[in-house]
Amino acid sequence: MNILFIGDVVGRPGRNAAAKLLPELIARVEADLVVVNVENAAGGAGMSKQIHDQFVGLGADVLTTGNHVWDRRDFVHEIQDCDRVLRPANYAPQVPGKGYIIIETDKGPAAVVNLAGRVYMPPADCPFRTADRVLAELDPDVRVIIIDFHAEATSEKQALGYYLDGRVTAVIGTHTHVPTTDAKVLPKGTAFLSDVGMTGPSHSVIGVHIQPVLSRFLTGMPHRFEPATGPTELNAVHVVSEPKTGKAEALRPIHCELA
Repeated sequence: MNILFIGDVVGRPGRNAAAKLLPELIARVEADLVVVNVENAAGGAGMSKQIHDQFVGLGADVLTTGNHVWDRRDFVHEIQDCDRVLRPANYAPQVPGKGYIIIETDKGPAAVVNLAGRVYMPPADCPFRTADRVLAELDPDVRVIIIDFHAEATSEKQALGYYLDGRVTAVIGTHTHVPTTDAKVLPKGTAFLSDVGMTGPSHSVIGVHIQPVLSRFLTGMPHRFEPATGPTELNAVHVVSEPKTGKAEALRPIHCELA
């Protein structure tokens, strides 16, 4: 089974890059399952039903999020009408939306689980114990399981990767917007990457205009952050797995640039 995972989409520049490149990438890797992190897709922070519909139309099967999922207040209500969007499964039980989904692919069922980290992140339940709970709830016939771990600390991401090694197909990190170079298949067959990176403006500070960020660091004063303009990039990862066992066979980072 070929899984294509697209890194955090940032604002309109990221959406435009995905619109241009996603169909081509799906064809190139012969993707059976397409996952896109969209928590910053609406104006650089948040999500909307319109964007949900756009990405489903582009071929995305699952849209994952993270700590910015509620930055657009309307989405608290809209998420009920967005059947392909996930919010972290370790959020409180009364939080709208769902934390995992099962997709029927041509190669068999696959589960996608969204988790949020707790180190330097807003409060959430334990991602390790939540992962155990979700895995216990899944039908044993669902062997391909993809985790989007939306977290800040690489140590927490690596720890979850080894904790779930051999029990899930892949643990893919999101949130920092900076791609890491530690793509590997762990000893028991789980593909791992600390952070897949972002899909958005190349000349930016994690997707937003540079000057307001510099002013914030230099003065400590608040500034409005908006997606930068100019050249864009798309960062993704291609995971190859054996659908009968759920084990990962390969993990290939993808980097594309647009003028």
